[in-house]
Amino acid sequence: MKRMIPLLLGLVAFAALTAFAQTTPTTPAPPKGNTGKIHGHVTNPTGAPQKGGTVVLVGVERAASGPGLSAQMGEKGVIQVDDNGDYAGEAAPGTYSVLYRNKDMKSGQAVDQIENVKIQAGQDTLQDIDMSRKEYIDKLPADQQKQLEELKKKNAEILKNNDVIKNLNNDLKIADQDFKDADNAHAAAIQALGPSASKADIEAKEAEIKTAKYTEVETLMLRDTKVKLDASVLWAKLGQAELLLKKYDEAEAAFKKAIEAEAAAKKPLPQNQGAANAGLGEIYARTGKVPEAQAAFDAAAKVNPPQAAFYYRNEAVIFFQVGNSDAQVAAADQGIKADPKSQPLLYYLKGQGLIGKATIDPKTNMIILPDDCTQALQMYLQLAPTGQFAKDAKDILAQAANSKTPKK
Repeated sequence: MKRMIPLLLGLVAFAALTAFAQTTPTTPAPPKGNTGKIHGHVTNPTGAPQKGGTVVLVGVERAASGPGLSAQMGEKGVIQVDDNGDYAGEAAPGTYSVLYRNKDMKSGQAVDQIENVKIQAGQDTLQDIDMSRKEYIDKLPADQQKQLEELKKKNAEILKNNDVIKNLNNDLKIADQDFKDADNAHAAAIQALGPSASKADIEAKEAEIKTAKYTEVETLMLRDTKVKLDASVLWAKLGQAELLLKKYDEAEAAFKKAIEAEAAAKKPLPQNQGAANAGLGEIYARTGKVPEAQAAFDAAAKVNPPQAAFYYRNEAVIFFQVGNSDAQVAAADQGIKADPKSQPLLYYLKGQGLIGKATIDPKTNMIILPDDCTQALQMYLQLAPTGQFAKDAKDILAQAANSKTPKK
């Protein structure tokens, strides 16, 4: 129920960059005397930051000295580009060609270059390298320009989808917090009204807080399920909110949507399937559909076995709340069978559900508990000797003619 929609992957990297031949470089020497700084951002042809690689500063190594001779150029500095596409470094004052080079490129090659960049002593020069500019794109071969357009379209869709996912994840965080706030509504009501407030006023305030929180979740999830129909977690949250608002028909439809979405998923998540089936089970239990409720809880346990005892415990609690002791005992037995140790409450719920089958000893007027009732209550006390219902279990056993409270 609490799984967030994984965020989608970011921009597709553009790898097919053209290499331009350069003159043979000389070994760069460290700048002497006063230096200037240079920094900037490298953007690839898709418009995304170009991660990694180097920015190379190429300056005049030797001026031309006669007709037909060209200047000898040499590398004067190599600066690393970080994962955000940023670079920063320093060099001796002068006029440079600024090159961007992929990490796998050899000296004498470059992806892009900017001419006549001046670095002055004591100053910081900004020089971006934007390979999405028209001048650069127009120089690419036709097949690379076509590939680039396709990548841009894909990236635009990914960015759009990422924005949607980001909004959905934010709404899920709000929903989770709303459910937590609703769980703490009683304390919030006392804080709002003061400890001297009447029980009726506190209960009314508590109900008001819960209704507001569940309604906000419902509103968010109704909107979000229209945006992403295949996200089971959104349908499950919607079903949970509507169940707690006692909108049983709407909740049933939402939980079924969650189950359908999981069935269609490439990698179904058992915890989501289990939670949705358990949600259906609660609806059916609270509306008197006992066989349907039992089938739904069985489905939850089957699809997510590690949580089987938890699901059956909740089923037993719900049947206890609606006053169906036979279904309560049956659910407790299922939970104990699934995991006899981790859910002590199951034993108490079984024992409590069997009290109605007790008889009276005509000689002593003491109750005679069914043997499995006695055993269940004793097992509860063994597993949870200081548990929430320990006193109640001891009192029941103390009043029975055929049972003894376990020794400490």
